[in-house]
Amino acid sequence: MTAAAPTQDPPSPATLPPAGEEVRLDDDPPILPADPCIMVIFGATGDLTKRKLIPALCNLASSHLLTDQFAIIGLSYNDLSTENFRQQVSEEIKQFAISPVPPEIWEWFLKRIYYVRGDFKDPACYQRLKEQLAEVEQTHRTQGNYFYYLAVAPAFFGEIVRQLGTAGLAQESAGHWRRVVIEKPFGRDLDSARALNAEIKQVLEEHQIYRIDHYLGKETVQNIMMFRFGNGIFEPIWNRRYIDHVQITSGETVGVELRGGYYETAGALRDMVPNHLFQLVSLTAMEPPISFHADAVRDEQAKVLHAIQAPAPEDVLRMAVRGQYDRGQIGNERVPAYRAEPNVAPNSTTETFVALKLKIDNWRWADVPFYLRTGKRLAKRTTEITIQFRRAPFQLFRHTSVERLHTNRLVLHIQPDEGLSLRFGAKVPGPVMRMGAVEMNFNYVDYFGSRPSTGYERLLYDCMIGDATLFQRADMVEAGWSVITPVLDVWKALPPRNFPNYPAGSWGPKEADELLAKDGREWRNIE
Repeated sequence: MTAAAPTQDPPSPATLPPAGEEVRLDDDPPILPADPCIMVIFGATGDLTKRKLIPALCNLASSHLLTDQFAIIGLSYNDLSTENFRQQVSEEIKQFAISPVPPEIWEWFLKRIYYVRGDFKDPACYQRLKEQLAEVEQTHRTQGNYFYYLAVAPAFFGEIVRQLGTAGLAQESAGHWRRVVIEKPFGRDLDSARALNAEIKQVLEEHQIYRIDHYLGKETVQNIMMFRFGNGIFEPIWNRRYIDHVQITSGETVGVELRGGYYETAGALRDMVPNHLFQLVSLTAMEPPISFHADAVRDEQAKVLHAIQAPAPEDVLRMAVRGQYDRGQIGNERVPAYRAEPNVAPNSTTETFVALKLKIDNWRWADVPFYLRTGKRLAKRTTEITIQFRRAPFQLFRHTSVERLHTNRLVLHIQPDEGLSLRFGAKVPGPVMRMGAVEMNFNYVDYFGSRPSTGYERLLYDCMIGDATLFQRADMVEAGWSVITPVLDVWKALPPRNFPNYPAGSWGPKEADELLAKDGREWRNIE
């Protein structure tokens, strides 16, 4: 039986609470609204701002999690006034909001938006920003708290942080915090990640840096720790004695669309593995933290990432598979090959698919392989974690064929349908002892109802209250790059000769299936 939680209309923005006052949403525990602050968005006229950030902030306002002491300053090179920018944002929200924004919420929100025009490399831009911050702070009583969201190309990360430091906009003082949110990719390899960490730490302390991964804004990802450490029936069997292997799949049906120029310099391995997929690996494999304080959780995640064995150069080709999509069909639509996409070289060797076999060198996971795959133009848009348990001794069912003796399997569905499913064996009704596979399914929407979400709401809220649990630390970033940099080096030295090697609409190249088949395993059949 399923039961949806009762819903409740959002409170009027006219009664938004002062800082520190507790609010209740449905039957949730008390939740504090975010701290008074100004959010400065570098790259305010870009895709990320209009598609994710502004809709997410509107959802926070509708949920009563922003106070009156909040404001936004957009900063971009485009020649706009504050009024022009407000008009532009008003048009964009109609297109990109998850659900219609109530007029009273939008009216409250819009008058808190400001704009500064400038070149990220120009010191004068930061002086204008400093003046605008002072005016907005006086108008909205934001208590001197600022956070800067770098929704810009990675080439600007170090420059912007350096300019903020020079202008005196990054230094904290008693009772006034400063934070910087940095989007992926954080570096291109281990050396560049270390260099970028060193550069921004000349200006910022580690506690001021929020390296964001939007995957961690998803409820099912946040539920991994709750599921493991809050339920006594799973954690005792979450180890090498009971688990045969782990699969993590992140598939997209879309191609590179208009991002061919970026993707040519990145590829699937850099774009997805050291951030998104390694976050899922670390949450799945970590030891119980001593508390849910940010550093306690991240300490355990970092231990997992440091324990992943980086492949030796001679092992890369048998532990890593790369692919590039050819033309094919997605649903009823014929789609072009990667090499035919805009801004992609006609003989490109950039991978759009990667599969890896990883081993975690610790007591809990010794000899338990983790198989990862991710790619574009695959058969289905999905992200999931599959925990494949070991077979039970089957002497009792010696008349049941091995093929029908299904192993237990737990699947954590991250997107698009957030939930869990558990497969186990049961007797098929009838006069003979026959086994069939059955599933128990949990879906978030069925039990808790649906709340509009872009995946960024929780992350922005956490940044405003100073909770860095869901953000990567410098050592985690560098540990992730240390695993995949040897793969990048070997792939660079040995360019692929068989690209393109999988049709759009498939699950990738045959070599990805062989990666598991040679271990006597296979990818979960995702329908």
